[in-house]
Amino acid sequence: MTSPQGFLGFWETTGSAKTFTHPLDPALLDAYVPRGARVLDYGCGYGRLTAELAGLGYGAVRGVDVSAALIARGRREHPGLELMRCPGFPLPFEDGAFDAALLFAVLTCVPGDADQTAIVGELGRLVRPGGVLYLSDVPLQNDALNRERYARFAERYGTYGVFETPDGGVFRHHPPERLRGLLREAGFSVQKERVGVVGTLDGRTAERLQLIARREPAAAQSPPGPASG
Repeated sequence: MTSPQGFLGFWETTGSAKTFTHPLDPALLDAYVPRGARVLDYGCGYGRLTAELAGLGYGAVRGVDVSAALIARGRREHPGLELMRCPGFPLPFEDGAFDAALLFAVLTCVPGDADQTAIVGELGRLVRPGGVLYLSDVPLQNDALNRERYARFAERYGTYGVFETPDGGVFRHHPPERLRGLLREAGFSVQKERVGVVGTLDGRTAERLQLIARREPAAAQSPPGPASG
């Protein structure tokens, strides 16, 4: 799990003991990411999905998170994994260093627009042209509890969909087009969408949106200007 610095305290304390519940869809992953791919699990938390990827036969997987407490937990629970704490950008990898990246229930933990844009933009740098970003997150929910807390915290945070939990967490649910737009701005083209229901950190359930997006070639992102001369 990742979070901007202003909200990092939760993930160094209460949040670091949570059991994460956002599941991987192995069949969807397998359709787009071969076993030999170099995969970055960004916002890996305690390495839950990093370990699952390794168990599925993905042999070149690296997990990165901003939380020291979560990485320390991951190293205790999964001593064979490559887990790294990286508190800021740029991450210590070359452009195009990965064939694929995972971004699972990360943006829901990052309430600020600029922080979200920075995360997806950095993954746009790190995923090679033709590579894949597999994003899974929580769109705006339509139940009474969520509608009430979206409205209650909208003025405080300036964004409808951001809310606080009683244990001190700050989370954000998104219009689906917000997630698609972040991908487009970072040079990705959405290839596949899938919806479903997942458990939440507080024991409830929520709808989720999965997006498989392919990194476009540089030429497709920045068409050349008119010829001079």
